[in-house]
Amino acid sequence: MKLAVFCLVVVVTTVLCAPQEQYTNRFDNINVDEILHNDRLLKRYVDCLLDKPNVRCPPEAVELKKYIHEALETECAKCSDHQKQLVRKVIKFLVTNKRDMWNELKAKYDPDGEFTKKYENMAKEEGVQI
Repeated sequence: MKLAVFCLVVVVTTVLCAPQEQYTNRFDNINVDEILHNDRLLKRYVDCLLDKPNVRCPPEAVELKKYIHEALETECAKCSDHQKQLVRKVIKFLVTNKRDMWNELKAKYDPDGEFTKKYENMAKEEGVQI
């Protein structure tokens, strides 16, 4: 009986304390500023995320498309701290400088405003009105 309880405790501890799976860090070193400040590149990324026809999607955008819904739903639980910083930077830039692109992305990925409402406080902390 003691062995069964011990095994149960070990299993529960392992499950609760195991590091959570994270998204790939393969693209963490891309120069986000270069993309944001190059209208042609930025348009390509946004068009890819919007599933526009005849767009050659960059590998980073393809990877992002796989996980964007999950990341929004889980508040980026599987994102590294670096990835969370990049997301904040991109959102702040789009909202501030490319509102039309932001509105298109928001219409596709948050048509009911569910995530906008969820992230309003975080946006306010960043000085952004989403």
